[in-house]
Amino acid sequence: MAKKADLLVEAKALNLEVTDKNTIAEIEAAIAGVSTPVVEAATTEDGSAPEVADVKLAKSGKRSEKAIAEAEAKIAKEERKASGDTAPQSEEAAAKQTKGPRPVTRPIIERRGKAYQKVAKLVEKDTIYSLADALDLATKTSPSKFDASVEIHVKLGVDPRQADQNIRATVSLPNGTGKTIRVAVFAPETDHAAAKKAGADVVGDETFLAQLDKENIDFDVLIATPAYMPRLGKYARLLGPRGLMPNPKSGSVAIDVAKATLEAKAGKVEYRVDKQAIVHLSIGKVSFGATKLAENAKAFFDSLQSQKPSSLKSAYVKSTSISTTQGPGIKVENVTN
Repeated sequence: MAKKADLLVEAKALNLEVTDKNTIAEIEAAIAGVSTPVVEAATTEDGSAPEVADVKLAKSGKRSEKAIAEAEAKIAKEERKASGDTAPQSEEAAAKQTKGPRPVTRPIIERRGKAYQKVAKLVEKDTIYSLADALDLATKTSPSKFDASVEIHVKLGVDPRQADQNIRATVSLPNGTGKTIRVAVFAPETDHAAAKKAGADVVGDETFLAQLDKENIDFDVLIATPAYMPRLGKYARLLGPRGLMPNPKSGSVAIDVAKATLEAKAGKVEYRVDKQAIVHLSIGKVSFGATKLAENAKAFFDSLQSQKPSSLKSAYVKSTSISTTQGPGIKVENVTN
């Protein structure tokens, strides 16, 4: 090694009797004036092993016995790496590296709760149900103790990155959603009375902005007039992430705020395609029963079909499934053209 050769040259310049039989640590210790076991000659005149002088080592620091032993071990490790040889591992290290068989992953159904597993048996995995049968089955496969929502999930063949294929619309469900919708109206004072009569929960102009300044949001839908929309610009970061920013496409920007309030209260909901080209929508509660759910589902599918892009050449609807909030998915046949 180059380092050892340089040390030997330095040791000979100091008239130290060391040879290449000595380790680097011994040569370094000899140069530093430490009394380490230094071999005086490779062999004696009679061919016997050379005598080694007994010396005292430092108690701590680089000249201690421990430091010298660690340095020798490090050099030996580097030499083994250079030669391609590896040091034998201890039994403890070998035990740590020993890998047993990979644990068997249980199927997802077995990792679910008992209530879910019980209702999941009612759904045939490879069967595609009609809409009526799927909705009837959905009302029977809810494992929740509360009145769960019934959701429709539609995989579309659109590209959401294309402006003309980014599906977004509203639909009025005949039987509502089963949720109590809190409506806020931001409009001039002349419209306040009509909005309150239509059922608006929060009505105001300056008082409403003061409420937003405190980040006090106690509504589910916000309706505003076109003239008042610019005043909501500073609250875009507050309302936007929550999906509460009024939008003309969703009908929440309207001149007739009373009519918009009635529609929102009656069950007018917005749906839009996500990045994975899937539309998700809750069409009611399990307690509605299959008949009312079917009416809401038909209204949604009619609305979805009307949003089909004219530039789309592939299939519009690829797959449809229905499920309750915590229930299993049920495959549904295509009900759109």
